[in-house]
Amino acid sequence: MKRTLVVGDIHGGFKALKQVFERAKVTSDDKLIFLGDYVDGWSESSMVIQFLIKLSEQQECIFIKGNHDVWCEDWLSFGKGEEVWLFNGGKSTVESYKEYSVEDLELHLEFFQRTKNYFVDEENRLFIHAGYSSMHGPEKEVYSSNYRWDRTLWETAVAMDKKLSKNSELYPKRLLLYHEIYIGHTPTLHLGIKQPLNKANIWNMDTGAAFTGSLSIMDVDTKEFWQSDPLPSLYPDEKGRNQD
Repeated sequence: MKRTLVVGDIHGGFKALKQVFERAKVTSDDKLIFLGDYVDGWSESSMVIQFLIKLSEQQECIFIKGNHDVWCEDWLSFGKGEEVWLFNGGKSTVESYKEYSVEDLELHLEFFQRTKNYFVDEENRLFIHAGYSSMHGPEKEVYSSNYRWDRTLWETAVAMDKKLSKNSELYPKRLLLYHEIYIGHTPTLHLGIKQPLNKANIWNMDTGAAFTGSLSIMDVDTKEFWQSDPLPSLYPDEKGRNQD
C-alpha cells in the first residue's frame, strides 16, 4: 500500500537519512514530503542534496524550502554567504561542496530553486517548514519569509488550553484552516521531547537532528514513525550545530 511519509529537518545528516529510510523500509511506492533544512550542521550537506536529487527521479517527492536552504541557495547563486549563515552551520555546508564541479553546483542550485514554500494535499493537510501569520492561510501571507521563520503558529498550539473546543470563539482561526499541519524548524527538544510532537492539529517533525536529537520520518495516515540514532553518535568527531 502506498504511504505518504513526512521527513523532518536533516541538517546535513546523510548517515541519519539513510538509517531512517532503512528503518522505515522506504520503497519507490512511497510518497515522500520533506519539510526543509536539508543543509547546515553535520558534514554531509552536499551529499544529502545529491541523494535527494536522485531520489526524486525514482519516486514522488515534494521538497519544502527551509530557512537554511534559502541561505545555501543564495550562496550557490552569488558565491558569498552571510555571516549569520556561516555561524549557523553554513561553514560545514561550504566545506562539503569543495570538490564539486561548476556543473554540479548548478544542479544543486536548481534543486533549491524548485523547492516549494508549502504544500497542501488532497486531505487538506498542510506541509510547511515553519508556519504562517495570516488568518487566511499561507497563500495570503504578506511576508514570504514567514513560511520559513514563523514560530507563532507552533507557539500558539503549544500554549493552547487542551479543553478548548473548535467551536469556541477563542480557538485560533489559523488552526481551523487545515485538517492537519506538519512543520519543522523548531526542535521538539526545546520542550524536552525527542519524538515527533503533536499539539492541537500540528505535528512538529523537527526532533533536533541538527543538535543532539534524531532524524524522524512519519506515516501521516497511521502516525507510525521511525527515528535514526541521535546524530552525535553517527558523527562522533563532529559537533553539528551544538557549537553554535
